[in-house]
Amino acid sequence: MESITKNFYNAHLVNKNSNDPTAETQSHTSNEEDKELPASEKSLLQKIVRRGLITSKHDIEVQRQDPKSPLYSVKSFELLKLHPNLLKGVYEMGYNAPSKIQETALPLLLDNPPQNLIAQSQSGTGKTAAFVLAMLSRVDPEFQHPQVVCLSPTYELTIQTGEVIAKMSIYCPNIKLRYAVRGENVEKGSKIEEHIIVGTPGKVLDWATKFKFFNPKNIKVFVLDEADIMVDTQGHQDQSFRIRKLLPETCQMMFFSATYTEDVMMFANAIAPMSVIIRLKREEETLDNIRQYYVNCNNKEDKYNALVNIYGGVTIGQAMIFCQTKKMALWLINQMAEQGHAVALLSGELTIEQRISVLDRFREGKEKVLVTTNVLSRGIDIEQVTIVINFDLPVTVTLEPDYDTYLHRIGRTGRFGKKGIAINLVSGSSDQFILKQIEERFCKPIECLNTNNVDDMEKLEAED
Repeated sequence: MESITKNFYNAHLVNKNSNDPTAETQSHTSNEEDKELPASEKSLLQKIVRRGLITSKHDIEVQRQDPKSPLYSVKSFELLKLHPNLLKGVYEMGYNAPSKIQETALPLLLDNPPQNLIAQSQSGTGKTAAFVLAMLSRVDPEFQHPQVVCLSPTYELTIQTGEVIAKMSIYCPNIKLRYAVRGENVEKGSKIEEHIIVGTPGKVLDWATKFKFFNPKNIKVFVLDEADIMVDTQGHQDQSFRIRKLLPETCQMMFFSATYTEDVMMFANAIAPMSVIIRLKREEETLDNIRQYYVNCNNKEDKYNALVNIYGGVTIGQAMIFCQTKKMALWLINQMAEQGHAVALLSGELTIEQRISVLDRFREGKEKVLVTTNVLSRGIDIEQVTIVINFDLPVTVTLEPDYDTYLHRIGRTGRFGKKGIAINLVSGSSDQFILKQIEERFCKPIECLNTNNVDDMEKLEAED
């Protein structure tokens, strides 16, 4: 993928902004603000930035519609009695013991007769590895035809799932994978011989009905991933139902989603009836482990000087800086790049490939600072982030405090039980009023920080 560096952003600034990029941005009109990323892009970017498992603090609730269905968990992969080559693949991926979702779901998915499963789990908890392991376990390599179909809502998410399949089956060369995505063509009149098809709903449906490249009656496992995104994507629900109707009654159904609204549950129960349901008990986002500060500034140049002092006086892992508008983000990144800071920009006009490249470089530490707008305020967790800075306070179009965005912004630090720091740069009485309202809303103190004071800066270091 395309590598994006400081030079890209400097060129981007020159080419995109013929007006003065240092002009003050007072307006908060919708044409300047970045909209949130679509759910499918958030999910993709989260998969990109999170390479290891997280420890979920959510409790798991299991519901059985069939009281005779088995219900037990395992604490080691050996207890699952996997094929030795599959077990080697699991360990090759760095999984030493099952995650919470895996230890509950895998015994169900691997049991005979096969059980249908509707499962909820956040990204990074090992859900993809769970259903991939179940898929691979059900394949009989002796038969040269598709036996498993896995649907994802977008091309990019399909490729991510396929990569997990390829890695986990590295010691099973007789198990073959085929992508059913745009750009993948099959010769007319021929039959697919690969055992696993992973693709988008429209392409898989065409291959099964229009071109008859495979016989749906041979499918033993049907997986629907990112189901909440499927529900929100035009046409995907209908296509998924049509594929489901082509499959035999004995086909095992696996349904995974990060969230379960009423619409998603109706969709799930229609596709995977009589399922065991694994749900996450709700856990509210908390600010208990995030220390909040504010810095009084006169203008954006003053805010920038405060940033310089913070980075000069504190040892920081990695930081995210939020601006309210793209224009301000571009101004800030230009200032930082000119002074030699390893900094990256993520805003709405970048392509998916560019966003992936930006987040990859940030995750790998090639850039220590990520400047972004509200496109990244929620849904993306980067474990290395130890500090979040609100260069601009989040406000609504009517210039009222945007409490939800504030919560999600500073929640990008302090993830997974770690301590975090949030610093708000405020200028003028309106910012002071907004900050006071935010403090009162969340009933958490926001302390004044003097970035020119050595003792204050040492306080930050101690928190970190």
